[in-house]
Amino acid sequence: MRLFSYWRSSAAYRVRIALNLKGIEYETVALHLLQGEHKRDDYLALNPLGLVPALELDDGRVLTQSTAIIQWLNDSYPTPPFLPEDSFESARIMSWVHTVACDIHPLNNVGVMNFLKEPLGVDPEQVRTTWYHKWLRRGFDSLETQLTDGPYCYGDSLTMADIYLVPQVYNAHRFKLDFSNFPRIQSICDQCNKLDAFKAAQPENQPDAE
Repeated sequence: MRLFSYWRSSAAYRVRIALNLKGIEYETVALHLLQGEHKRDDYLALNPLGLVPALELDDGRVLTQSTAIIQWLNDSYPTPPFLPEDSFESARIMSWVHTVACDIHPLNNVGVMNFLKEPLGVDPEQVRTTWYHKWLRRGFDSLETQLTDGPYCYGDSLTMADIYLVPQVYNAHRFKLDFSNFPRIQSICDQCNKLDAFKAAQPENQPDAE
């Protein structure tokens, strides 16, 4: 498999964690987003939206969008499972996943932030603090009250929620969010980051890290 990735992309970070947890070997194809490499014709032929990640399978088929990729990985490589068998509990975990994937990340994506700065003319520092922190706090306020007791988001079980939470927390620290109101979230991330699968997926450990 080949993973088209950028070291600081939180969506690619999620997929790296998932691949590592499943024990799947893959080749990283680095695309420098700040230099526009994701807009090259050869990459757009694989992923017309021009975003990362994309996962090219050994047979040449390509999957895009991190949630679709991770769900496919979970279906195709069922051990270890990323969701419980109980349908309600599985849906509850997916609601936490979507809090990150739909309510936080898209609003704080680099494309949105760049559009706010240019052409809309919003002060860059306001984008990096006021705007970015608003959506982080809204999502984290919700998650802090919902995540269960235990080392991970769902008690003793690693799930898709942990895979999504850890990269978002990484970004939150990059943008200097105050975590004093989110001790549960921070504790979960600290526990996850003790695991080899999470360590290997960290941005600083990627071949294109700067």
